[in-house]
Amino acid sequence: MAQRREIITVYAAGLIQGVALVTFPAASAVFTNPKDYGLSSTEYGGMFVPQAIMAVVSSLLGAGLRSRLGTKRIYLLGLISNLLAMALLVVSRFVMHEHALAYGVLLAATACMGIGFGFTVPAVNTFASAFFPKKIDTAVLVLNALLGLGTALAPIFIALFVGLGIWWGLPVMVGALLFGLLLFSVGQPLKEGAKTHTEEARKGKNKFPARFWIFAAFALLYGVCETMNGNWASLYMKKQFSASTSLASIALAIFWGMVTSGRILFAAIEKWVPEKMVCRVLPLVVAAAFIASACVPKSNSSLGILTFALAGLGCSALLPLMISFSQKELTSIAASVAGGLIAFYQIGYGLAAFGVGPLQQWTGSGLSTVYGGTAVVALAMAALSLVVTREYRPRN
Repeated sequence: MAQRREIITVYAAGLIQGVALVTFPAASAVFTNPKDYGLSSTEYGGMFVPQAIMAVVSSLLGAGLRSRLGTKRIYLLGLISNLLAMALLVVSRFVMHEHALAYGVLLAATACMGIGFGFTVPAVNTFASAFFPKKIDTAVLVLNALLGLGTALAPIFIALFVGLGIWWGLPVMVGALLFGLLLFSVGQPLKEGAKTHTEEARKGKNKFPARFWIFAAFALLYGVCETMNGNWASLYMKKQFSASTSLASIALAIFWGMVTSGRILFAAIEKWVPEKMVCRVLPLVVAAAFIASACVPKSNSSLGILTFALAGLGCSALLPLMISFSQKELTSIAASVAGGLIAFYQIGYGLAAFGVGPLQQWTGSGLSTVYGGTAVVALAMAALSLVVTREYRPRN
């Protein structure tokens, strides 16, 4: 019974973390609306720089801190940081017309979100792997499917709250969920992941071998591809297709919905479709989606939404598979690997979140050109997948 409650806690954390993570990009129309915050594309992208930096720092520091504080405490710190991010986002609405002050509060909020993500996600992935050591791939895929479900729900919720004239209802709701999860989590043992980190620290095997950097490069490229869709889909729909806020939210929800569906699908068919084959094929699907997005006529917003659905399917299982592959191969540092990969994923996130605005200014190109060019990143990821899935015997 105790472990069942721990499992529920960890998987619920994945779901709520997903909603929290996409709360900011889901509200992109609010942030860029001249009547609200009035952020430019560059300011909007820059808003996520503190998030990426703090996610990288917290992910990398987390491995060392867990050996002293334990995985549970790091996880709880992550929840507190997420809660603080939601609180700051709500506070920002009261000063939204004071541009500099509002932007500063938003930067602080995304920084807290980065800490929360960097602490929470590696911890819950480690817990999931420890709970199901014989089915790590499936355990991690299901956890990340729930995280993906949360990311899919955020745009739907924001559309509902915007329709009610209270967009800030989303961070209030997420904050309440985080507070409830925090109270419930405090009473759970959640010891298994912490034990793994303690053993690693005692053995002194906390350095990343050469093989890790291959997984890290893949995670970075994946972060770029996912973020181009996850952070810019709504604005792309509005600027490229002149879509309404609701339709733009639907496009983002469909992207994350397909991410979730794909993770569930590939977890269900693992007996018939090998994970390594999935890892090799999906980057090509992502590349095709970027090319299709760039080629869709401006008058066909429905087809534009379908390209985001395709991108969601392509992105779906890639990061969870990287985490599970690396943890199975690099057994001596299995618990530290998740944090390392999340850090590199967040570097890719930061590059795509902030880089689009300056890239457009430098090249004078539109979002469609940037989307088409990102297909090159997806193709590089496809090439790297051949190395990642090649037979390997870890050295312990």
